[in-house]
Parts: sequence; structure tokens; C-alpha cells
Amino acid sequence: MANIVEMPKLGFDMAEGTLAKWVKSEKDPVEKGDILAEIETDKATVEVESAFGGIVYKQLITEGTAVPIGTPIAVVAEKGEEVDLDTLVGKSAAEPAQAEPEPEPDQQRAIHASAQPAASDEESEIIKASPIAKRIAKEKGISLANITGTGPGGRIVKRDVEKAEKSPSSQPYASKSKASIQAGVDEEIQVSNLRKMIGERLTESRQTVPHFYITSMYDVAELLKTRKQLNKELPDEQRVSVNDFIIRAAALALRDFPNLNASLSGTTLKRHGDIHIGVAVAVDNGLLTVVVRNADQKPLTQISQEANEMIRRVKAGKVRNDDIEGSTFTISNLGMYNVEDFVAIINPPEAAILAVGSAKQIPVAIDGELDIGWRMKATISADHRITDGAEAAEFMQHLAIFLEQPWRLFA
Repeated sequence: MANIVEMPKLGFDMAEGTLAKWVKSEKDPVEKGDILAEIETDKATVEVESAFGGIVYKQLITEGTAVPIGTPIAVVAEKGEEVDLDTLVGKSAAEPAQAEPEPEPDQQRAIHASAQPAASDEESEIIKASPIAKRIAKEKGISLANITGTGPGGRIVKRDVEKAEKSPSSQPYASKSKASIQAGVDEEIQVSNLRKMIGERLTESRQTVPHFYITSMYDVAELLKTRKQLNKELPDEQRVSVNDFIIRAAALALRDFPNLNASLSGTTLKRHGDIHIGVAVAVDNGLLTVVVRNADQKPLTQISQEANEMIRRVKAGKVRNDDIEGSTFTISNLGMYNVEDFVAIINPPEAAILAVGSAKQIPVAIDGELDIGWRMKATISADHRITDGAEAAEFMQHLAIFLEQPWRLFA
């Protein structure tokens, strides 16, 4: 039976997506779960899986085309099946949608005249380019300012950068990971779409969600010792991080606090039956949250492996929808930046977020004697419409059981 594959909704605010690349060609066999295509959004490039098995009967959208969510992009059918495309998807969708034609020479000159040299990642945000095009340009040292976009609305897409790479006219630029201030020189940088989205969402969160905060300090000496011993027995690629311990500890603690593993929609509180831990990851010009699903049911090594794979995909600009959607509780860890403690803004519609600082050696009083101990601070930000201070404080106490007695994480 023939099935329609539609442009998926890959985020709560997504209205359209650009089909960056077909991974499967027409007539290729495809199984359920295979990657069909790469879709570009304002957040990242997302790999779209097929929900059906069979063959790719017809591609309805050409690469580089931006279409609204819900638009048919392909038809998957059984091998040998004859499909009436007009009846299945409608006459207008039976022929592949085409990307916008290459601009005429006059238009090309106008585009070049308006483009400014791009010397950094921040400056490249001024120029309209897809995430994958920006990534390739950065890797190859190619200035986007010298490229004419052939995508929708003059947007620079992957094929434009690849063409420019072969052209002797393409000029490399000095890539730098951080912007620097030059005395007396002001810069005006266009805010990226991802940064706009983060700003809008978290502004709404701070304005509409009554936050309260509780900070606790944990003795993590045994946790650090356990991690060191565990990693001695593991190959390099399977080593676990402190954050992996925190993910599992939080997931196990949440089992007894359903109000903190919940979301609010209007006057309806939904207590989630699964515990999906979101982990904030820094990317160019913003943050993305990758999601470790059913973290309370997975061993540390599996949590570590899954988290690392998702983070690698995020850094490469090739995330999957399941990587970034569906978290029920979020952890933001700035411990690697030597941050002692901080507060985080709740990621709506979740009920809470845990902000984690560095593990530090500090003077501590033990049985009336001064000693040196390993301590780590964590702060929970919680929604007062869903929970209260006493319940959140009890959760933080419960979290101590798993962080300070890490052998419980292996039970």
C-alpha cells in the first residue's frame, strides 16, 4: 500500500522546512526507520526517518525547496505497486516542486553588491544561508559573501558552497570561534533565528511562569571516585562523564516526584509516565536540548553513549527529531566552565529545570574537624503553579541519595 511522507513538524514553532538533501533516491528500497532525507530548520539540519517500508516510489520535492509542514514530500510504496499520484497526493503535488531558479545576471550583481565580507561565524548570520551551507563554508574556509544563493529567496544552499569550492574566485576567510572587541569599532550583527526563538520562548517563560529557586550542596567525593574507577575499566569512547551520573540520578529521583516530571497546558496538569531528561547543549548562536529517553531505565554507559551520539549530531548540524523533542525535565550543566552555581529558566511546558555547577574542593567541617571535601552545588527552578517549595526541597534531598551514594545508580 502506498503511503505519503509529509514535511514533519520538528519543533513547536516550526512553520516550514527546507529539504536540504535526499538520502534515498527514487526506487531505492527503504525500511521503517531508515533515513529518507535531511530537513533544514532554523535550529539545525534534521535527519527524517521513514515511517514506512517499501521503495521510494516518488520524490515530490526537489533539494533546496522550502515547503510548509504537512506538505507531501515523497511517496513510499510496495515494490512493483502502481500508484495513481493524482489521486493519492493531488494533481498539484504529483510533479516535484522546484527550487527557485538561479537569479539573472543583473540580480546576481545586485546580490553581490549588497553582500559584505564575512570574517566570522557571527558575521555570516547577516547573509541568508542554510545551516548546512554555513557549516560547509566554515569547514572549507569559504566566504559566504562571495557566493550567489540559488535557493528560495536567494538563500545560499549546500550546492552553492560546493560550486564555490571548485571556483578559483572563492576566497578563504579566517575562522575564529569567538568574537573579539576592537577598540573604537562598533559592530551590528543580525540576530540569528535560533537566538530569536530562544529569546521569545524564554521571555514568555519568565513572564508567564512563576519561578522559584532552591539550591543544595552535595558531597560528590564518592561519585568522582566511582567515575574514575569505572572509566579505568572502559574503552575511551565509552567513558562516562559527571553529567551522565547527574542525568541518571535526577531520573531516578523523579520517580517519586511526578509533579516535577509534568507539564501544564491551561488548567490541565499532565504527569508523564516516562522520564525523558533534556540536556542543554551549546551550539553556534544558541542552545539546543538533546533528550535521553527513559533515563531511569538505562545504565550509565548507555546514557553516556546515547548522549554523546546526540551531541555529536548537534555539533555536526545533523540532529533527528527525537534528539531534541519530548523532554519532561531538563538539566543545564555549566560545571565545565568552573561556574560555582547559577539559576536556569524553565523550558516550557516543563515543570522544572536543574542548574548544575562545578565540583570543587573546599574546606568543610566534619564531626567538628576542618577537612577538605568535594562539593557541588545545584539549583532547581520550579513552576509554582505546579509545585511548591517543600516538594522541590524534598526532591533535592532525594537527589542527594543518588549523588552521594553512587552505588545506587547501578541498582
